[in-house]
Amino acid sequence: MNLQYEVIPEEQAESCRELCNELMAFQKSKAAIAPERFDSMNFDTRMLPSINNAVHNYLVVVKDPQIKNEIIAYVYTNISPKEAYSNDFATFFDLTTVQKENVGCLSQFYIKEGYRQFGIGSKLYTMSMEWLAGFENVEDYFVFTSNGNDAALAFYQRKGFTISHDILDGFITVLRRKA
Repeated sequence: MNLQYEVIPEEQAESCRELCNELMAFQKSKAAIAPERFDSMNFDTRMLPSINNAVHNYLVVVKDPQIKNEIIAYVYTNISPKEAYSNDFATFFDLTTVQKENVGCLSQFYIKEGYRQFGIGSKLYTMSMEWLAGFENVEDYFVFTSNGNDAALAFYQRKGFTISHDILDGFITVLRRKA
């Protein structure tokens, strides 16, 4: 498969709108716990606020040149103040367990149906982890998986993340890894 991986600036995040919204619908379809929570989750309520609250953003899109360079996957990773993960929605982790001011987060990750199982996820994951490793002042990395998305949970565990805890009565599983 001849795919193109492209790092894009946050100013071009709009190009991920459709896939971000598809990710939210996918997560809702998998959820056994409170799937209705996804009804208000979309590009405008999830990705844009995250980009705006982050100190550093990293967006990678994957294009299929055989389909007019359609974006078929993306990953959004960021460095954010740990306080950004305690808000009206939830407190994602005990802030006292993070010694540094900022944390790394593999925030959104989606591959369109039909493109999974070709190593795209592993490549995007590696690119994200290499980017995060460039920040010496960040020692805690987090991933948040939605309930029912067992494939994503297993993927991150294979990559060295461990389950820290669940939040929102099991709606989200928090995974953590040291840098």
